[in-house]
Amino acid sequence: MTLMQWFIFILIIQVIHGLGTWKLYIKAGRQAWEAFVPIYNGIVLMKIINRPWWWVILLFLPIVNLIMLMVVWVETARSFGKNTYLDTFLAVITLGFYNYYLNYIADVEYVKERGLQPKSGSGEWTSSILFAIVAATIVHTYFIQPFTIPSSSLEKSLLVGDFLFVSKFHYGARIPMTTVGAPMVHDTIPVLNKKSYLFNDRFEERKTSWINKLQLPYLRLPGFEKIDRNEIVVFNQPADTLRDMNDFTPDRNYYKPIDKKTNLVKRCVAVAGDSLEVRDGYVYINGKKNELPDRAHLQFSYLVKPKTNQFTRNDINYLKERYDITDGFGPVDNMHSSYYFSAISDEALAKFKNHPNVVSITPNKAVKGKRDPDIFPHDPNYNWNVDFFGPLYIPEKGKTIDINLDVLPLYKRVITEYEGNTLQVKGNQILINGKAANTYTFKQNYYWMMGDNRHNSIDARRWGFVPFDHVLGKPVFIWMSWDGFPNARWERFFTTVGGSGEASSMFIPFLVLLIGIILLNRWFRKNKSIFDAEFSNSNVVYASIFDRIKALFIDSVILIIMMYIFSRIFAGFDSIPNFVKIITYIIIFWLYDPLFTSIKGGTIGHSLMKIGVRKDEEFNKHISLPSAIIRFLLKYLLGWISLLTITGDDKKKAIHDNVAKSVVIKLDKT
Repeated sequence: MTLMQWFIFILIIQVIHGLGTWKLYIKAGRQAWEAFVPIYNGIVLMKIINRPWWWVILLFLPIVNLIMLMVVWVETARSFGKNTYLDTFLAVITLGFYNYYLNYIADVEYVKERGLQPKSGSGEWTSSILFAIVAATIVHTYFIQPFTIPSSSLEKSLLVGDFLFVSKFHYGARIPMTTVGAPMVHDTIPVLNKKSYLFNDRFEERKTSWINKLQLPYLRLPGFEKIDRNEIVVFNQPADTLRDMNDFTPDRNYYKPIDKKTNLVKRCVAVAGDSLEVRDGYVYINGKKNELPDRAHLQFSYLVKPKTNQFTRNDINYLKERYDITDGFGPVDNMHSSYYFSAISDEALAKFKNHPNVVSITPNKAVKGKRDPDIFPHDPNYNWNVDFFGPLYIPEKGKTIDINLDVLPLYKRVITEYEGNTLQVKGNQILINGKAANTYTFKQNYYWMMGDNRHNSIDARRWGFVPFDHVLGKPVFIWMSWDGFPNARWERFFTTVGGSGEASSMFIPFLVLLIGIILLNRWFRKNKSIFDAEFSNSNVVYASIFDRIKALFIDSVILIIMMYIFSRIFAGFDSIPNFVKIITYIIIFWLYDPLFTSIKGGTIGHSLMKIGVRKDEEFNKHISLPSAIIRFLLKYLLGWISLLTITGDDKKKAIHDNVAKSVVIKLDKT
């Protein structure tokens, strides 16, 4: 459906809701008309069922709203005394129409002070599971999604067995197009091996089926960067016709919605507006040879002739450890006179040539001008192959090109499949949407995605352009890596995907930070009685200058550590804008003290020294955030001198305490 159709559909839902609940609103002390006003009725309903107003937002998030609707139906019934398992079942199975029974037939009363805690272990378990699913779905959809590297197409940069975090917000999170589906899974429900979403994927029915009308149009939240050339990108395979992304032999072609197509990860070697050409396996952009980042390593296939001994499976581990040859190999004939190695990098090739059993190594390159029918655009007029390809213009949004029968094979799928136009050819005339056309203006940006493993990668050379609406996100972090269980690649744990130079693991700093947080939390819980103590003029003890110096020293060390950790993180992400770095450092340095002081009554250093910042003469209240900011700025500008201004009276107030009307007191009264 279009956005206008969805708007009308939502209005109809509001009317249905109002008709089924207006009497319930009255019984809850509200007005009948409030049940019919879009969005406002949701806010009022949240008050009736005693739930937070922001649940209304969750009701408009695809996939999440399926869970939240069921929760709201059940909570509405319980707010009017219907608490049995049967009531819960009826509320869900009737898709909320159980409210009509409560509204018009049942004699119910509003339970104003209803307990919100589950009354049974199973209820508590169910609530926890639903909350976890909702939270995880939101994080996966709009922020960060886990991803596993399944193939070696980007070997050396990303390895088989790497577990990634893919950022959705770099390029802007894409709103789910499929509105009815199982959360937390892609196109197939594990174990059941069933389709995870509601959609008619038969080609001849996909545009007429009522089920497919439930699809949302393409929408994307704003991102803070564009796709750069040579960045690694996760996207939906544009030409995917597999029912299950792990089953390569389906019974028929399945035409899936964009967001349910198979997820792939490749390197974007050309962006919108580029001219791309492949010469002898190497990519040229706008006439210049493409220079890959230093962490990337191109690999090509080779024919290796042995001296006497055969290469066997027993050599696999040796070749991997000695020469970093990780992809498969095998004999090309029964005589084992030559072996086909599917992927060898230049660095591995230089060493492998000196292997005592190697006579010669010959590149396995395609011949220029020899057409490969499996290569885009799959047209006999284009004699392209994996090693000799193009030149080809990458479509850019808003740019217009001349269109004729010669170039039509290159852009036919763009015009029809990706941009929703009809296209006909009558003689030498091209008709787009029924009108003769000799030019075409592109509606979105397109990209060219390839693997670094040039002869062992199914990429854009097979299917063509990748539209921006198929882009899922940017891999930013490797949080775990296994070379087959239980062989962990510890050096790759907590490393960045981008960046220059050798990737360094932040796993140990992470563990240190995690252990520190755990120990600090335990210390706070152990000393909770100290921090929760009530103070008055009769029992307050003011902190000494030495306690405050110790607290300042601890906070200085914490700030240095935090600055170092974030500088290491930023060093691994070349694409992070400067304004993000500046804001982060401002939050760390300028707001650490004010935030902790206003919220917790003191910094970590204060807490460890068992002292706290309180309002003068109101020892059980924290100072406000504006006061805490002014206090910190003055303390920062004066530096250590500020502590020398501490008065000699009982309150021991420094100059910044006088300005902020604060005092520093001992929290431990023992």
